This record gives sequence, C-alpha cells and structure tokens, in this order.
Amino acid sequence: MRAIILAAGIGSRLGNPRPKPLTQLSTGEMIMGRQVEYLKQVVSVDDIFVVIGFKKDLIMEEFSELTYVFNNVYDRTNTSKSLLKAMRKVRADDVIWLNGDVVFDPEVLTRVVDSKTSCMAVNTASVAEEEVKYTLANDGSINEVSKTVRNALGESVGINKIISSDVPLFIEMLERCEDDDYFERGIEFAIGAGLKIYPVDVSDVLCIEVDFTEDLENANSKLGGV
Repeated sequence: MRAIILAAGIGSRLGNPRPKPLTQLSTGEMIMGRQVEYLKQVVSVDDIFVVIGFKKDLIMEEFSELTYVFNNVYDRTNTSKSLLKAMRKVRADDVIWLNGDVVFDPEVLTRVVDSKTSCMAVNTASVAEEEVKYTLANDGSINEVSKTVRNALGESVGINKIISSDVPLFIEMLERCEDDDYFERGIEFAIGAGLKIYPVDVSDVLCIEVDFTEDLENANSKLGGV
C-alpha cells in the first residue's frame, strides 16, 4: 500500500503565509506531522509520497525523509492534477490519499485501510454547502460526488482509497479532468465508467478538513479530548 498527501496548494482561505499543512495545532504538532505519524503506522515511510508546490522548500525541510512529487503549475491547477502526478508514480499498488489539511483520529485510517474496496471516508452528520457531498446507489456504492449534489447523505472528509485493480481506470479518469477540477471530479468520471467506491463512515471520530480559521479552532477544541 502507498500513501499520497496533497500539499501543493496555496491555502489562501486560512490566511496563513506558510503552506497550510504546516499549520501548528494546539497539541504542538503540525497538521502534516500528525498525518505522517499516523500514516507510518500503516505504510512504510518510503511509501509516503507528498505532492508539493507552494513554498515547497518549507515542507521538504520539515519532512526530509518523505518522497516528493512536484506540481510546478500548482498555482494554475487543482487537486485532480496534483493527484494525477502522484498516481503515475505509485500506480502498481493500493493507494490511500488525503488532503494535506485534514486533522483526524488514527481510527479514520484504520477503517479506510480495512476496507476491501475502493472507498471514501465520509461524515454523515454534516452536509455543508461548501463541502463535497455524496449520494448512494441502490447497492450502497457512491452514486454522485460533488459540491453541488442535491439530497446529499453526508460529506467527503478528504481521505480516500483506491485498490490496485481500480488504479488504471482512475488514472485515466483523472487525465480527463480539467486543470481546475478537484480530484472528486475524477471520482465522478470513474463512477460513470463503472468503478465502485463505497463510503466509510467516520462521523463518530475526529476528522476535520481545515479550510477556514473556524475549522482550525474546532479541530484544536476537539484535540483537547483526543
């Protein structure tokens, strides 16, 4: 199994001059530092790949032991293209990938790793307008996934897995994405082409994507009890 952290973006909504994955938490950890420690419990450190772009040297200095993939057009592309670059490097195995701004409990990774299928970690307790949402097909697999989904059942939390047999199709679908598409657009294309992705409910454990100051405050508040 391989792991990919998407950490190329500018993250302007948080108003931080440093890359968002380097944001310090109330525990003293950086967001990405916490992610890496948990990922090392399920994959070898040599199998952790990080897509970087914005102020890439700062991330590389903090985590020199990791393998890096550079998105040199990070300011003109979105997560679909960052993920595509990394997927081309690790195409021969199961792949977990996550946004570099997600604060989560290790139980989230355990559930995603234990899934026998390609999957998406979801929060069924929230359906915010700004977030990527989903609906289900009759067989329990994800039917729609985007920010504009109606009658959504919950939100994607930014942690996902593609099993090795699904990787070639998923790469092909990421290649179809426009430069400004989120990686969820690639998932949409893959579902349309027959790929089955199932939700993994993590609503009962800590998992917060830090987009705004309020998200960071919420994460720090909850970390006090973790």
